[in-house]
Amino acid sequence: MQETTRSSFELRKNVAYANHDGVELTGDLYLPNGPGPFPLIVNVHGGYWRRGSRDTFNHWGPYLAERGYAGYTISYRLTKPGKNNGTFPGVVSDVRAAVQFVRGSATELRLDPDRIAIWGNSAGAHLAAMVALAGESPLFKNAYPQDKFASVSSKVKVLIGTYGIYDLMAQWKHSQIQNPGDNLVESLLGCSPMQNRTLYFDASPISYATFDNNKTAVFVIWGTEDDTVDCKTQSLEFLTALKQAEFQARPCVVHGAPHYWLSDPIDEPGSHSGFVAPRLIRFLKERL
Repeated sequence: MQETTRSSFELRKNVAYANHDGVELTGDLYLPNGPGPFPLIVNVHGGYWRRGSRDTFNHWGPYLAERGYAGYTISYRLTKPGKNNGTFPGVVSDVRAAVQFVRGSATELRLDPDRIAIWGNSAGAHLAAMVALAGESPLFKNAYPQDKFASVSSKVKVLIGTYGIYDLMAQWKHSQIQNPGDNLVESLLGCSPMQNRTLYFDASPISYATFDNNKTAVFVIWGTEDDTVDCKTQSLEFLTALKQAEFQARPCVVHGAPHYWLSDPIDEPGSHSGFVAPRLIRFLKERL
């Protein structure tokens, strides 16, 4: 673990949070200076479950830490090409373990265990939403009893999703056109919907937009020019389902934005991240 001190926050790199099936899982921890306890956001990168890195949040980690929000930006196990090597549900358990780690280590890390949010973009939003809405379900609970904090709750107060995937059946159809011969949803689940439609339902966050989960506040962000994840079948449908179940859910529509812009500098003129930043801070002040 490397440790770096900045003027207004401390950055601890490669902080291990679990070891699942022989793979050490790590993240970068941004801690504001001061006694705390600080609210914390667990950040989950995108990349269609196969690629991407936690560098996506390199600008957001410092930005939020300077405003009093700790951040833990994590890596998780990725899929490989092919249909028969699904990483679900294990990859959700990876992300779930990160939430358990920060809650279980809250006193040591100067964090508030009752003020935890989770933020994902694209496929990371799928994983974040699964943990936020289904993390305590039998499908994931006790999957890795050897984890140090296996008995700790994975519930979060706030979910933030950016150009996310929330309905895997709809995204499977999209991927059939976008990635013919290598459907990335099938790589995640290890099967087609014709083999197991129930799995597609169980692996979709929209399936958990129910009354008994509506204590989690949700901030749904998407761009109007996204050709990788269709906002109509994903973010808009998810937002509708959340509102039907009486969630405190708020949209943030970024006009003209495509996919994969969350890593852009926040202070860059015309930045899509810069548009989101003050709206996100306002939501966090209200809900976290």
